[in-house]
Amino acid sequence: MAYKQIDEYSPGITKDLQRNFDEIIRGLGEDPSREGLLKTPERAAKAMQFLTQGYSMDAEKILNKAVFEDSYDEMVVVKDIELYSLCEHHILPFFGKAHIAYIPNGKIIGLSKLPRVVDVFARRLQVQERLTSDILECLNKTLKPKGVAVVIEAVHMCMMMRGVQKQNSATTTSGFRGQFEKIETREEFLKLISSNLR
Repeated sequence: MAYKQIDEYSPGITKDLQRNFDEIIRGLGEDPSREGLLKTPERAAKAMQFLTQGYSMDAEKILNKAVFEDSYDEMVVVKDIELYSLCEHHILPFFGKAHIAYIPNGKIIGLSKLPRVVDVFARRLQVQERLTSDILECLNKTLKPKGVAVVIEAVHMCMMMRGVQKQNSATTTSGFRGQFEKIETREEFLKLISSNLR
């Protein structure tokens, strides 16, 4: 499936989710038939389908639609890619930014495809560590570059709203392949994005 935001929802899936949200509301001791909650199960079902639409997308297909032969062989960096995901442990949001770099090996990628790949993997139930490696491995496998690097910084509502309730904590994860495993290449990349990291 090509990348696009879901505007139309699968009626079967939505109805199943809608019934489940109705039960959750009842389980909380609320009355889903009261005016303010009448359409909440339907809205919540559609929202959940939207927030997890990455399951119906294929990141490799998205990338392969915009791969071009080119002799450019210096570092390409796309930074400040906004991402929104759901923690698989509590189904609460985590959000932040991804920074991606790759060194071409005879092929370059349409730049808009990198944020789209981030969305494919972010729009699933995730942990930040796996999200980082999913993006990294997909780019490495599909582009076969000389090197690829991914850094993600995010804040997690499961740490802010519940549990330890720490409002100012952020989590940074990173992954490096190929030439980015060399200290000097990695440092060049980190320097380019360092103004964005806390």
